[in-house]
Amino acid sequence: MDKLWAPWRIKYVSRKRKNDGCIFCKAAKARGDYIVFRSRFSLVMLNLFPYNNGHLMVAPLRHTKDLNSLTDREVRDIFASLKKAQGLLKSVLKAEGFNIGINLGRAAGSGITGHLHIHIIPRWHGDTNFMPTVFATKVISQSLTELHGRLKDAYAKADKRD
Repeated sequence: MDKLWAPWRIKYVSRKRKNDGCIFCKAAKARGDYIVFRSRFSLVMLNLFPYNNGHLMVAPLRHTKDLNSLTDREVRDIFASLKKAQGLLKSVLKAEGFNIGINLGRAAGSGITGHLHIHIIPRWHGDTNFMPTVFATKVISQSLTELHGRLKDAYAKADKRD
Protein backbone atom coordinates (compact mmCIF):
# COMPACT_ATOMS: atom_id res chain seq x y z
CA MET A 1 0.00 0.00 0.00
CA ASP A 2 1.28 3.44 -0.90
CA LYS A 3 1.17 6.15 1.75
CA LEU A 4 0.77 9.88 1.45
CA TRP A 5 1.94 11.86 4.50
CA ALA A 6 -0.90 14.25 5.46
CA PRO A 7 -0.70 14.93 9.22
CA TRP A 8 -3.35 17.67 9.16
CA ARG A 9 -5.99 14.99 8.39
CA ILE A 10 -5.66 13.51 11.91
CA LYS A 11 -8.25 15.99 13.20
CA TYR A 12 -10.73 14.65 10.68
CA VAL A 13 -10.08 10.93 11.01
CA SER A 14 -9.85 10.90 14.80
CA ARG A 15 -12.85 13.09 15.54
CA LYS A 16 -15.87 11.61 17.23
CA ARG A 17 -18.74 11.11 14.83
CA LYS A 18 -21.39 13.05 16.66
CA ASN A 19 -23.61 15.90 15.69
CA ASP A 20 -21.76 18.97 16.94
CA GLY A 21 -24.31 21.29 15.36
CA CYS A 22 -24.10 23.31 12.20
CA ILE A 23 -20.54 24.29 11.21
CA PHE A 24 -21.76 27.48 9.54
CA CYS A 25 -23.82 28.61 12.53
CA LYS A 26 -20.90 27.85 14.85
CA ALA A 27 -18.55 29.76 12.55
CA ALA A 28 -20.94 32.72 12.42
CA LYS A 29 -20.74 33.03 16.22
CA ALA A 30 -16.99 32.41 16.49
CA ARG A 31 -13.97 34.53 15.72
CA GLY A 32 -11.23 32.95 13.67
CA ASP A 33 -11.96 29.35 12.66
CA TYR A 34 -10.77 29.96 9.11
CA ILE A 35 -13.34 32.65 8.43
CA VAL A 36 -11.99 34.85 5.65
CA PHE A 37 -14.63 37.56 6.05
CA ARG A 38 -18.21 38.26 7.05
CA SER A 39 -20.79 40.55 5.57
CA ARG A 40 -24.19 41.64 6.83
CA PHE A 41 -25.94 38.42 5.76
CA SER A 42 -23.16 35.94 4.90
CA LEU A 43 -19.76 34.55 5.73
CA VAL A 44 -16.88 33.17 3.69
CA MET A 45 -14.72 30.44 5.18
CA LEU A 46 -12.09 27.93 4.15
CA ASN A 47 -13.23 24.37 3.65
CA LEU A 48 -11.29 22.32 6.21
CA PHE A 49 -11.33 19.32 3.87
CA PRO A 50 -10.71 21.03 0.52
CA TYR A 51 -10.98 19.59 -2.97
CA ASN A 52 -8.27 22.02 -4.05
CA ASN A 53 -6.05 24.63 -2.42
CA GLY A 54 -8.18 27.70 -1.72
CA HIS A 55 -11.53 25.88 -1.58
CA LEU A 56 -13.91 28.36 0.06
CA MET A 57 -17.54 28.16 1.13
CA VAL A 58 -19.98 31.06 1.16
CA ALA A 59 -22.99 30.65 3.44
CA PRO A 60 -25.85 32.79 4.68
CA LEU A 61 -25.61 33.72 8.36
CA ARG A 62 -29.20 32.61 8.81
CA HIS A 63 -29.61 28.85 9.15
CA THR A 64 -31.57 27.63 6.16
CA LYS A 65 -31.30 24.78 3.70
CA ASP A 66 -33.84 26.22 1.29
CA LEU A 67 -32.67 28.54 -1.49
CA ASN A 68 -36.22 29.88 -1.84
CA SER A 69 -36.31 30.98 1.81
CA LEU A 70 -33.55 33.56 1.21
CA THR A 71 -34.65 37.16 0.97
CA ASP A 72 -33.59 39.24 -2.02
CA ARG A 73 -31.22 41.17 0.27
CA GLU A 74 -29.62 37.93 1.46
CA VAL A 75 -29.21 36.68 -2.12
CA ARG A 76 -27.56 39.94 -3.21
CA ASP A 77 -25.27 39.89 -0.17
CA ILE A 78 -24.27 36.25 -0.66
CA PHE A 79 -23.44 36.85 -4.31
CA ALA A 80 -21.50 40.01 -3.45
CA SER A 81 -19.49 37.88 -0.98
CA LEU A 82 -19.01 35.23 -3.66
CA LYS A 83 -17.63 37.89 -6.04
CA LYS A 84 -15.24 39.18 -3.35
CA ALA A 85 -14.12 35.63 -2.56
CA GLN A 86 -13.43 34.92 -6.22
CA GLY A 87 -11.44 38.16 -6.50
CA LEU A 88 -9.37 37.24 -3.44
CA LEU A 89 -8.59 33.80 -4.81
CA LYS A 90 -7.67 35.29 -8.16
CA SER A 91 -5.30 37.85 -6.62
CA VAL A 92 -3.79 35.71 -3.84
CA LEU A 93 -3.53 32.34 -5.60
CA LYS A 94 -3.50 33.53 -9.21
CA ALA A 95 -6.41 31.17 -9.96
CA GLU A 96 -7.06 30.76 -13.67
CA GLY A 97 -10.58 29.39 -13.35
CA PHE A 98 -13.20 28.40 -10.79
CA ASN A 99 -15.72 25.69 -10.06
CA ILE A 100 -18.64 27.34 -8.27
CA GLY A 101 -21.61 25.30 -7.15
CA ILE A 102 -24.43 24.60 -4.74
CA ASN A 103 -25.40 21.05 -3.78
CA LEU A 104 -28.93 21.07 -2.36
CA GLY A 105 -29.74 17.86 -0.48
CA ARG A 106 -27.93 14.58 0.09
CA ALA A 107 -29.07 13.23 -3.30
CA ALA A 108 -27.27 16.16 -4.98
CA GLY A 109 -24.03 15.39 -3.16
CA SER A 110 -24.28 17.75 -0.21
CA GLY A 111 -22.23 16.70 2.80
CA ILE A 112 -23.85 19.39 4.95
CA THR A 113 -27.55 19.28 4.18
CA GLY A 114 -28.98 21.57 6.85
CA HIS A 115 -27.33 24.87 5.87
CA LEU A 116 -27.19 26.21 2.33
CA HIS A 117 -23.68 27.03 1.12
CA ILE A 118 -21.85 27.74 -2.11
CA HIS A 119 -18.52 26.10 -2.93
CA ILE A 120 -15.90 28.11 -4.79
CA ILE A 121 -12.91 26.06 -5.88
CA PRO A 122 -9.97 27.72 -7.66
CA ARG A 123 -8.50 25.91 -10.65
CA TRP A 124 -5.32 26.18 -12.72
CA HIS A 125 -4.29 24.81 -16.08
CA GLY A 126 -2.66 21.47 -15.38
CA ASP A 127 -3.91 21.17 -11.79
CA THR A 128 -5.28 17.73 -12.61
CA ASN A 129 -2.19 15.57 -12.57
CA PHE A 130 -1.44 11.89 -12.19
CA MET A 131 -2.12 11.74 -8.42
CA PRO A 132 -5.94 11.95 -8.59
CA THR A 133 -6.05 10.01 -11.85
CA VAL A 134 -3.80 7.11 -10.91
CA PHE A 135 -3.90 7.07 -7.10
CA ALA A 136 -7.28 8.74 -6.34
CA THR A 137 -5.29 11.13 -4.13
CA LYS A 138 -5.33 14.92 -4.17
CA VAL A 139 -2.29 16.87 -2.97
CA ILE A 140 -3.05 20.18 -1.26
CA SER A 141 0.05 22.35 -1.54
CA GLN A 142 -0.48 24.90 1.24
CA SER A 143 -1.51 24.77 4.89
CA LEU A 144 -4.92 26.15 5.79
CA THR A 145 -3.36 28.45 8.40
CA GLU A 146 -0.96 30.02 5.89
CA LEU A 147 -3.66 30.43 3.25
CA HIS A 148 -6.11 31.86 5.80
CA GLY A 149 -3.59 34.53 6.77
CA ARG A 150 -2.90 35.48 3.15
CA LEU A 151 -6.61 35.72 2.27
CA LYS A 152 -7.42 37.78 5.39
CA ASP A 153 -4.53 40.16 4.63
CA ALA A 154 -5.70 40.57 1.03
CA TYR A 155 -9.27 41.14 2.19
CA ALA A 156 -8.16 43.82 4.67
CA LYS A 157 -6.20 45.63 1.94
CA ALA A 158 -9.09 45.38 -0.54
CA ASP A 159 -11.59 46.53 2.10
CA LYS A 160 -9.53 49.70 2.70
CA ARG A 161 -9.67 50.49 -1.03
CA ASP A 162 -13.47 50.05 -1.21
